[in-house]
Amino acid sequence: MEPGIARKSEKQLKKETSLHQRVGTYIEPQRYMKMGYYPYFRVIESEQDTEVVINGKKVLMFGSNSYLGLTNHPYIKEKAQKAIAKYGSGCAGSRFLNGTLDIHIELENKLAEFVGKEAAIVFSTGFQTNLGVISSLVGRHDNLLLDALDHASIIDGSRLTFARVSKFRHNDMGDLESYLKNMSPSAVNLIVVDGIFSMEGDMARLPEIVSLATKYKASVMVDDAHALGVIGKGGRGTASYFGLTDQVDLIMGTFSKSLASIGGFIASDTDTINFLKHHARSLIFSASISPSGAASALAALEVLQQEPERIDRLWQNTRYALQELVSLGFDTGASDTPIIPIYVRDSMKTFCFSKMLLDEGVFVNPITSPAVQPGNSMIRFSLMATHSMDQINSALEKIQKVARQIEIL
Repeated sequence: MEPGIARKSEKQLKKETSLHQRVGTYIEPQRYMKMGYYPYFRVIESEQDTEVVINGKKVLMFGSNSYLGLTNHPYIKEKAQKAIAKYGSGCAGSRFLNGTLDIHIELENKLAEFVGKEAAIVFSTGFQTNLGVISSLVGRHDNLLLDALDHASIIDGSRLTFARVSKFRHNDMGDLESYLKNMSPSAVNLIVVDGIFSMEGDMARLPEIVSLATKYKASVMVDDAHALGVIGKGGRGTASYFGLTDQVDLIMGTFSKSLASIGGFIASDTDTINFLKHHARSLIFSASISPSGAASALAALEVLQQEPERIDRLWQNTRYALQELVSLGFDTGASDTPIIPIYVRDSMKTFCFSKMLLDEGVFVNPITSPAVQPGNSMIRFSLMATHSMDQINSALEKIQKVARQIEIL
């Protein structure tokens, strides 16, 4: 047998492995592609703004997490460019070893001050922040209590622990207490919740959570990825909004939403941050946030504090859009934030809705299981401070038009 033929036969044998069988039978994306409804990995050819360019066509962007509209702010871009000129494009190592820059320390100090904590540590992404913090703070014989609708990064962080993990029903304080009352106060009992839930758009019932935590000697961590720059005094997040900064043990945030960059951080007391700096594996074994990323987050934090009117405009847009969607007859659930779900409760219609809206010039995000519970598929409609009233009205008109065409309204 010729060598080339033998090698081809070996490749064919490899294709019969269990791994290949598993990945080869996953054809769900291809099914939606054939129908023309595949809604993911859409290529944007411009900067992130209230309008973006897709396939050479301008489209209204109502699927962004840039709540304050800072991703193309000239001051932030200037600071990012200057950071590259000074430090280069990357840090070539982890924060633990050779990858800590003076602007990382400056960013951490300003973040801690901003959210009202003693100290903070910056991770490469928000996802890695939750992985590292949760997996290192609780161990065997400890307890981790999660809201059933917590972000995937919190869920995955819980899977890296040896702690007992309990999920209580979404914002159900009775269910949370039923778990707490059976836990030893001598164990580390950590409650982790989203401040603003990223799909449903409602807030955690933080005052009641803190009250229960105090009663049962538990600690509280709040993921403020979607709350920073949105709620609280000057955009300081959920704990600030409820006046509970001193009662919340850990405040987590990201830069990829309101702070126009990428990365994440955790803020807490000095002892907790010291512990995390030496135990959080996703910090110790990951390359540090880039110089331009750190500079962008620093600049965005500065703009946020210098231009508080952006938060006011965001909420004006939010209240108007939410009121109009409800008056048109859409089910927006319990949302009272710039994240507005438009419930469709049918996956195929959700994909169809998204595709037809894009054809009409409106970008929204179709959300189906596992991002939400089965039967809760939705269009995720999100507002930015920089959306004009004309843009919002145009989007609402087209949403109503398409919804009638596919018999959602």
